[in-house]
Amino acid sequence: MKQITNQFLVKLLVGSSLALAMTSQAWAEPDPKLWPVVREAFFAKRDIQEVDFIKIDAPRRAESGAQVPVTYSIDNAAANGVVIKKLYAIVDANPIPLTATYHLTDMLGNFQLATRIRFETDAFVHLVGETADGKLYGATRAIRAAGGCGGTVDGDDAAIRASAGKIKLRVEDPVKIGSAASTIFNIKHPMRTGLQRDLVSQGYVPAFYINKAAFTYNGKPVMTIDVGVGTSEDPYFKFNFVPDAPGKLDVTATDNEGKAFTHEVEVKS
Repeated sequence: MKQITNQFLVKLLVGSSLALAMTSQAWAEPDPKLWPVVREAFFAKRDIQEVDFIKIDAPRRAESGAQVPVTYSIDNAAANGVVIKKLYAIVDANPIPLTATYHLTDMLGNFQLATRIRFETDAFVHLVGETADGKLYGATRAIRAAGGCGGTVDGDDAAIRASAGKIKLRVEDPVKIGSAASTIFNIKHPMRTGLQRDLVSQGYVPAFYINKAAFTYNGKPVMTIDVGVGTSEDPYFKFNFVPDAPGKLDVTATDNEGKAFTHEVEVKS
């Protein structure tokens, strides 16, 4: 993947297209003209093959642009030997399109993950999978939602920061060693985008967000998520992994200010 070190460029390109689209209609269908711009910024001229084995499940119209539920999955049987190592989740009309990058391992089995993401306006979600040799495969879904990236924020900043980083991690019973175990991770965090304004001063509130969550089981990597500000407040991830023995599932999450938060749970059959 072409490394994007200057997110301002992506914000500028997408933001300009958004401004043109929104002058004619406050609530419009997702704009297919945005994806070529975003795709070029992230993947340059690389081919992305649209496939059926990568899937996005989401509502056609979301109740809130700040909390849009989505489920991503990979059907290994239908993939015919294609092994996806990374997944890029991109909302093409967001000011910062990349919501998260998922680094996958064999311990995830038949990958399925539910989460909640933000939408600034109606958009297409693009889930792009990358193999170890750099081939790209994708799926797309249109979703109507708005207002999730900007707006105003208020509240006691000291209290918000004091509670940030509190983790809930649960592996649901019953657990059967060698079979998929449903796991739920939730971390308290405001996930401030840097595009929101203070309710009183109307100045921009600095970005403050979880930027990584790394899961291991008995010391072996399960999944690492590079989290972006397009992930909703209080990040939530529900996924399956396949424990190969009784043990401990650990997670370490970090934020963009360098703080680290850890939690672990025991897994027994």
